[in-house]
Amino acid sequence: MDLGIAGRTAIVCAASKGLGRACAMQLAKEGVNVVITARTLADLEATASDIRKVANVKVEIVACDVTTEEGRAQILKACPNPDILINNAGGPPPGDFKDFSLDDWRKAVEWNMITPIALIKSTVYGMMDRKFGRILNITSQSVKAPIASLELSNGARAGLTGAIAVMARRAVRHNVTINNILPGPFETDRLKSSTKRMAELQGKSVDEIADKRKAEVPAGRFGQPDEFGAAAAFMCSSHAGFITGQNLLLDGGIFPGAL
Repeated sequence: MDLGIAGRTAIVCAASKGLGRACAMQLAKEGVNVVITARTLADLEATASDIRKVANVKVEIVACDVTTEEGRAQILKACPNPDILINNAGGPPPGDFKDFSLDDWRKAVEWNMITPIALIKSTVYGMMDRKFGRILNITSQSVKAPIASLELSNGARAGLTGAIAVMARRAVRHNVTINNILPGPFETDRLKSSTKRMAELQGKSVDEIADKRKAEVPAGRFGQPDEFGAAAAFMCSSHAGFITGQNLLLDGGIFPGAL
């Protein structure tokens, strides 16, 4: 299927690794020029090189911290008028509710709610004027089913969902959609590192813990980043203009609800 977005330009945040990288790679394969951001220049350069090997598109890198105003200003200076925006930022650390300070809560909201809202506010009105825009927020399956020990992430990401819901319905009249994509366990560096930590804490092998985690997924496996990238690319396509304000769950069937 031709997604109808060749020649468009996308900002993809946290794109040097994992799910952000998969999104940037798939969009580039569809002919989208990409501005990729992350904190580590070397990782960005490696990802940009890989993208250029598979796609004849423009790739620009912005090494910055997207959770700061300075970082966001750098991104928007490089690409002030994107057609596509993929918001993505690492989540706050796990812990116990009683141990979280107010500063922990403030940081969580800044990273996973204020940051995407700021980028949306800076780009959505231009998209509306140009009559095309696709905004995707990579959040978490915890928006649908809160995860114990991840209260910081649960709260901030759910807050984002509520914050953009009305704007998503205002913008769609101008062919601009805003949606959230909710990953479950995907085989990324982050999942591998968390599996390793769990193995160390439980005195078990990494393979044992990985197998246990896979068994808890109805699909019987972890998701692959390429699958995530393909789903994200479709949501950014010209064919997805009637989908807005939605939470697309990619979790291999973990969430038990029918709705």
